[in-house]
Amino acid sequence: MTTICKTIYKICAAAQWRQAERDGEFRGSAADLADGYIHFSTATQAAGTAARHFAGMPGLVLVAVEADKLDAALKWERSRSGDLFPHLYGALPLAAVRWAKPMGLDEDGRHVLPELEA
Repeated sequence: MTTICKTIYKICAAAQWRQAERDGEFRGSAADLADGYIHFSTATQAAGTAARHFAGMPGLVLVAVEADKLDAALKWERSRSGDLFPHLYGALPLAAVRWAKPMGLDEDGRHVLPELEA
């Protein structure tokens, strides 16, 4: 399946991301490893992913990734809701990463995301 968005996003613990920077690649969180692929979101899905799977969790980073650099390992697959989500079958090479930014929490405990690009 072809790339739907130029930029996709990964939410992960800051400590996991620091380890990825040391390793030169990100192999995924525990949930990713259990599912057999790295979960990503599009710009329109990122806030919902944060609210659903990371509600109130401090110490997270949002990683922006150039989808075109992931080649055939990136698959667009339907979730339970029917939306297409990007899944990476393999490690994320740091060469595909545009940036990684900390995710803060607002006064209501919701994650504050930077401006995202599709």
